[in-house]
Amino acid sequence: MKKITVLFLLALTTLSIAACGNSSQNRAEDTLEESRITAPDEDPEDKGADSTEQGAGQNQEGVQGQGSTAEESTDAEEKDAAGTGGGNILVAYFSVMETDGVDTVAGASRVAVDGEVLGNNQYIAQIIQQETGGDLFSIETVQEYPTTHEPLLDFAYEEKADNARPQLAAQIEDIDSYDVIFLGFPNWNADLPMPLYTFLEENDFSGKTIIPFTTHGGSGFSRTIQTISELQPDATVISDGLSISRNNVPDAENEVVNWINGLNLTTD
Repeated sequence: MKKITVLFLLALTTLSIAACGNSSQNRAEDTLEESRITAPDEDPEDKGADSTEQGAGQNQEGVQGQGSTAEESTDAEEKDAAGTGGGNILVAYFSVMETDGVDTVAGASRVAVDGEVLGNNQYIAQIIQQETGGDLFSIETVQEYPTTHEPLLDFAYEEKADNARPQLAAQIEDIDSYDVIFLGFPNWNADLPMPLYTFLEENDFSGKTIIPFTTHGGSGFSRTIQTISELQPDATVISDGLSISRNNVPDAENEVVNWINGLNLTTD
């Protein structure tokens, strides 16, 4: 009888322990499930704020990256532009074409090109413009010059004696957009034509580069380059300009092109 009682008590104890274990396990599993549904001590608003700040930080980095890329692209474009040139070059020239009986092949102040008659400096200027891609500007005066040889010589001599400043018919629209100025003119009386004095006195080429070219009857530049330097003291005046005899103008294209290539122009 005692043995049966002891065995009954042992069985009852075992069932109680098993029940407690199952209850504890169930509570643990319930707690784990709850933690999966809602994380403890977590405020959705704080999380949202953190996400916004992180997103803002990532966006800021993205903007900075895009900004850097834009700057690099701009620098690359500027470098490409520097290689091609043209946009900041002006080819300015003064030319008077004589119309009396001068052979246009050997001519004094005109040349026939593809059936078109041009002034000598006009022709050279057009070659320079084609090679550099610059803008072409004709220096013209309000007054008209004689177009026959002897009267033109007399008129030019009197202008020089009077130290005249002929009024120009047009002005450069945006001088600040140019860094390089090709400046062409005939040699009159071993000097600049007086309209060139007006042009150089009315325009400020400070900080710019002036590259002279001239057509002449045998005197070359005389001291015209020094005169340009005196009239534009804050500009860089290239002393190695292009000087072409008026008799050689019709065949001067290769000479002009080679001269331009030798300048090693670098534009912005």
